[in-house]
Amino acid sequence: MNVKRDIIVDTTSKKMMPIILAFGLYTMIGSKGAGGGFQGGCIIAAAFILHSLIFGFIEGRKKIPESWNTFFKSFGLHLYCGCGLLSIIASNFVAEFLNYSAFWPIANLVGTHEARAMQVELIIEVGIGITVFAAFVSMFYDLAWKDDDELEDEVIK
Repeated sequence: MNVKRDIIVDTTSKKMMPIILAFGLYTMIGSKGAGGGFQGGCIIAAAFILHSLIFGFIEGRKKIPESWNTFFKSFGLHLYCGCGLLSIIASNFVAEFLNYSAFWPIANLVGTHEARAMQVELIIEVGIGITVFAAFVSMFYDLAWKDDDELEDEVIK
């Protein structure tokens, strides 16, 4: 199945991919306060999905193989859960999971409570963003990928 390529679409998507990735990263960690991890992860996933739609699934899989997706999904969850467990440990097992105020014993070492909470929120937002990105890209390939047998059946029709 030979499809004619459009030079304008190819060039535009190649030039836009770094901009989309930078905007996704900014959305994930650029805001003041909590929030942005899910939205940033969706934007970053959209960049890789756009690349796969334009250049094909095989080229898209070369950019981000399934082994990387698996790593990113677990790494993001480890970042998120690690911050939650760290808040429990820092409070001597008194505070709840992801309770930022539990970091008060460390306040003298790293600065004010607000700065410390922002650092923890940053790690949590990055963990959420990485997990969402990997999950959406994985779902896209699971839904869109066709086996060789399925492709042969379409060509015959």
